[in-house]
Formats: sequence, structure tokens, C-alpha cells
Amino acid sequence: MNVTKYRVLLLSEGFGSGHTQAAYALSSSLRKISPNIQTRVLELGSFLNPKVAPLIITAYKKTVISQPKLIRMMYKSQYKKSINRLATLALHRIFYTHTHNVIRQLRPDVIVCTHPIPGAVIARLKRLGLSVPLCMVITDYDAHGTWVIPEVNRYLVSTDGVRSKLQLRGIESSRIYVTGIPVHPNFWEHPSKAEIRHRFGLKDMPTVLVMGGGWGMADESISSQLTGYADNVQFLFCFGSNEKSYERARQDRRFNHEHIHLIRYTKEIDKLMEVADLLVTKPGGMTCTEGLAKAIPMLFYNALPGQEEHNSQYFTEQGWGEPITSPGIVHQWMNLLIHDYEAVVTQRQLKLEQIDRYNPTECARSIMDMVEQSKVLT
Repeated sequence: MNVTKYRVLLLSEGFGSGHTQAAYALSSSLRKISPNIQTRVLELGSFLNPKVAPLIITAYKKTVISQPKLIRMMYKSQYKKSINRLATLALHRIFYTHTHNVIRQLRPDVIVCTHPIPGAVIARLKRLGLSVPLCMVITDYDAHGTWVIPEVNRYLVSTDGVRSKLQLRGIESSRIYVTGIPVHPNFWEHPSKAEIRHRFGLKDMPTVLVMGGGWGMADESISSQLTGYADNVQFLFCFGSNEKSYERARQDRRFNHEHIHLIRYTKEIDKLMEVADLLVTKPGGMTCTEGLAKAIPMLFYNALPGQEEHNSQYFTEQGWGEPITSPGIVHQWMNLLIHDYEAVVTQRQLKLEQIDRYNPTECARSIMDMVEQSKVLT
């Protein structure tokens, strides 16, 4: 008996870690719901141009850090504009010339993009005759104009609000599915806290997880303020891939405390979120959604202009977090953890019960539906 194998190609780019994390999360979920699915995740630009693409990503990262006002201006000026065909052609010629060869080699039944640039490139190939269905997964709580591409067969979005924004920009409602942002299945699981603490050498006490995103862009003033509470609160500082920040903290005597743990890049954030009682983070779309899955209260700092500002606003309005607008916000939360810890734990448990109504595989099932439809059509 022949078993039908399905192939899903997931394309991303390395501008921030969230887009690629979403692709890998979908890959894991797809393989979990069906053993007959084969997935491949590629950061397309880096895959096709391993020398040039990292240089561009590094330049973008430096611009984000050093000139946030410029990033905000660019975001706003392009907010209602799609990637035009001339720009798509230029991208294709410079970076993605061999994309069609990759697709012909991998023979996907569906192509899923978690970043708008590979989406625009695949859309160009579709205009030239490529028949593979294209799915776009928007990995934030806003819909910038660059995501709007007529050739996309299906959009998977985080909220009804994002759906409405796409509709206002001419995308038919039949092509938009509100599925939530995909996170790795591990974030929906709740392993033993005692075992996690033992594994990481942590104490059973109020615990705060501090994250700076995949690039480890921590706020040193907030980190410094937090260390002042280390006698009564345990801190897990995650530095992502930012080795310089990690080394600076390691040599800073304020971080030299038995309740302060400095953590390099790790793939076990889900476990650290499980044992933490508060998440202090930049409001990236993926990190916020991972925090949502864990029902952990969140404090947001240094939102990047554009998407992260919208993410912070959305999660604040929903009551899942709040921005750090003054040192007093941090002080209030530390006081809660130290003097009213049981209330924090109880409130989280109540929110966890609300979260249970979400279907963590909604994104993957929607893609599976596309795959099955494509097989029927062929």
C-alpha cells in the first residue's frame, strides 16, 4: 500500500529570529500532526547567498540598534505600500536567481513564507507560471504593507484585527484565516517545574526571566535595576547570540549573585518560561506568543519601531503585559513577587485556564488543508 507523502517548503529570512522560529515551529507542528509530511526550512537569502546575505543582515541589525528613528520613519513611510514589482525583480536578480531551481529540486506541494521578502520572490515566480500554492504567515500583531501580495493563496494571521487590516488593503476574506502565530509545540506543554529547577540549578523562589530577543538586545539600565532585588528574587538573564553583552554582564559585579543566572543562546526557553513567574522582554511577535502560551505575565522594554510597538500595544490592551514606562513599573512587580507571590501564581493559573481554549496546531492544520487540496487538484 502506497502512502502519500506531502512536502512543505518553509521560507524565511534572518532579519530578527522570530520569522525563522515561526517556520521551525510550523515544521515541528506539521510533522507532529502527520507522519506523512516532509518539511524543509530555509532562510532563502542566506541559503542562496551565504556570503552576501549575512553582511546585509548585520548591517540591518546595526541600523536597528543605532538609528531607531530612521527605522521608524522607514516603517511608517512604507506602511501602506506593497513590495513593488521592480523591487521584487531586483531582489530576484541579486539574491534569488536560483530559487526556481530549489523549488524544482524539492518539489513542494505548498510553499509557506514567514517573511515577506521570500513571499514576494515566490509571487514573482507564480506570475511567471509556478503553480505551487503560496501561504503567508504574518508573525506579528500588525499587517505592514510589505505582507500584501496578490499571488498569496492563503494568509494565516494572529488576530481578527490583522485580518481586518488585510481586508482593507484588498485581500479577500476567504483567503485570510485567523490561526494565531505558530510557536513550537513545547510551549504548550507543562513539564515538572521541580525537574526543570533541578536541571538548571535553580531555587524554588520567585523567578524572573529577562530576554533581549534572538539578538540579545538587553536594556542595561533595566537589568541593573533588577539586580538590586536579587536577595529575594531569582533572575535568569538570557543573552541570545549577543556574546559581548554576556561577557559584560559576567564581569559586572552586580550580576555576581547566587540568585542571578547568565544564560547564552538556548533552545530551551520553553522550560525557562515554565519556571519563571514574570517575563521581561522586547515585544517580538514570537516571544510574546510564546509567553501567551505559557500564560506568563510580561513587561516590555525598548520596543523596536513598527511591529514591536504594535505587539506591545496589543498585549497591553489584552491584559497580558505592560510596557516599562518608568522604574516604578519594575518596582511594583518586584514588590508583588516578594510580598504577594501567591497572588501572582494564582492569577497566572487563571490565565492558563483561559489559554486552554486556543488550538496550538491551528496554523499547521490550515497548511495541511492546503496540502491536501493541492494533491486533489493534481
